[in-house]
Amino acid sequence: MIRLDGSAVRVLAPIDQLYYYDVQNITLDRELSPLEAWNLITQHPQPLLRLAFRIRDAISALFGVKRIQGFSTTRVESVEIGDHLDFFLVEYTDHEALVLTERDKHLDVMTCISTAGQTVSVTSSVQVHNWFGRAYMLPVGIAHRWIVRGMLRRLQREATR
Repeated sequence: MIRLDGSAVRVLAPIDQLYYYDVQNITLDRELSPLEAWNLITQHPQPLLRLAFRIRDAISALFGVKRIQGFSTTRVESVEIGDHLDFFLVEYTDHEALVLTERDKHLDVMTCISTAGQTVSVTSSVQVHNWFGRAYMLPVGIAHRWIVRGMLRRLQREATR
């Protein structure tokens, strides 16, 4: 675990050893738990993101990667280590951080939703294992920053309701 801007953040490896690393945060009008942030982020998935997941699944399946089908809109009241939130495995959870992973033969992905006061951070770290993982991350790495930015703006709107 590392601390960034007061948030407890978990990443797959030391930052200089990651293939991909991104951290984005937003300050809200109120405090949220990491799970509350997850619920607000995923309750209304972006239409373009749904399409992106369908395209991802169609292409990746050709290379033996399981379909992930995107985010559901199911609200979750509590999670424990070992539970799943959509396609992610919950690897860690407490009052400051929700650590979600998806691992396969091509790459390992970790997303950490962390909170510190009214700040919510989404930290993503990736380690690739082969050429397909690298190729996969070319478009995903670019799109991911925009997607998370949009999710955090949506979170800000939803949190004020």
